[in-house]
Amino acid sequence: MYWSSTISRLEPEIASRGQPATAELGRSLIQALGNTGITVIYQDPDLRVAWAHNVPSTWPTTEITGLHDEDFLSAADPQKIRVLKQRLLKDGKPCRCEMRQTVESGHRWYDVWLDADQSDDGRVLGVVTTLVETTGHKQREQALRTLLREVSHRSKNLLAVIQSIATQTGRYSGSIDVFLNRFRGRLQSLASSQDLVTSSNWNGARLSELVEGQAARYCDDPAYSIRLEGIDPQLSPNAALHIGLALHELVVNSMSHGALSRPNGYVHLSARLADPANPTGVMQLKWIEQSPNANDAAPRKQFGSVALERVVPASVDGEAQLIMVEGKVEYRLSMPASNFELD
Repeated sequence: MYWSSTISRLEPEIASRGQPATAELGRSLIQALGNTGITVIYQDPDLRVAWAHNVPSTWPTTEITGLHDEDFLSAADPQKIRVLKQRLLKDGKPCRCEMRQTVESGHRWYDVWLDADQSDDGRVLGVVTTLVETTGHKQREQALRTLLREVSHRSKNLLAVIQSIATQTGRYSGSIDVFLNRFRGRLQSLASSQDLVTSSNWNGARLSELVEGQAARYCDDPAYSIRLEGIDPQLSPNAALHIGLALHELVVNSMSHGALSRPNGYVHLSARLADPANPTGVMQLKWIEQSPNANDAAPRKQFGSVALERVVPASVDGEAQLIMVEGKVEYRLSMPASNFELD
C-alpha cells in the first residue's frame, strides 16, 4: 500500500534518529491530517477504496471503504475522475484536476491530485487521491464576478445620467461660462449623492443624509434652512441619485430667487406615506417655500424644471408636480415602494 510503503521507506531514517516506530508515525500523520482540510483516498487497481482519511462531512457518506467513485461522488464528476485514474494506472504519471461535488447544501469544489503508488519494479499498486477543498475560494470568485458586473451596470447608468445632464444643461445655457458653472454644480451634486451610496456599500442613502449633503454646499445651517419632517426612509441607489439631483435644483433655485435667498429664510420638506397603514405603498415628498414673488422663485422652464417634472419622476417610476401660486412654490414627488425602505 502507498501509505505503508511510504512509511517503510522512511524507517531507516526514523531508526537512525531514534524517532517513533512505524505504527506510531502513521498515527501521528493521520492525526495531523485530521487537522487540515485535506482528504486522502487510496484505491486498488480496480479503483475500489482501500482506505480513506478525513472524508468531508458534507459528502453523502463518510464511510467509503470498499466503494467505487460513482458510489460516493456526484453524477457530474465520477466519469471524468475515473478516466484520469485509469490512465494513471497505465502510465503512472501524476495529474491534477478540479472536481465539483454536489451535496444537499449545494456544490463543493476541490483541487484534486492523483498519484500512483508504485512498487520498486515500477508496477502501479494503486491510486492515491488527495483533495483540498476550495469552495470558499470559488464562492469569493463568483461574488467578485457578480460585483464587477454590478459595478459595470451601475457605471453605465451613471454615465447615462451624466450624458443627460450635459445635454440638457447645454440646451438651456446661453454661453460656455454659464454651461460650465451649471454643469459643474450638477456634477458635484451627483458626486455627493454617489458618495453616500458608495459609503453604504451600495445600499442607497437616508433621505436626511441626502438633504444635508445637498444643502451643506450652499447653506451654513442645513437643518435650519431645509426643515425635514415625517419619515426618514432608506432610498435605493437609483432613487438617491435622482432625488439628490432634484434637491440640488430646488436648493440652487431657492438660493437665487426663493426663500433661501433671504436672511433667515427656510423651506419645508416633508416625506410621508400616502397611506400610513401601508409601509409598502407610495411615498410622497413635498417641498414648500414661501416667496414674495412666486413667479420669480419658480424654476425657469430650463433644465431645472425639466429635471423636476420629467427626468426625476421618470427615473423612479413616480409622478411629480411643480406648483406656483401667489407667494409660494411647491414641488410634489410621489414614488412607489421599490425606491425606498422603512425601518
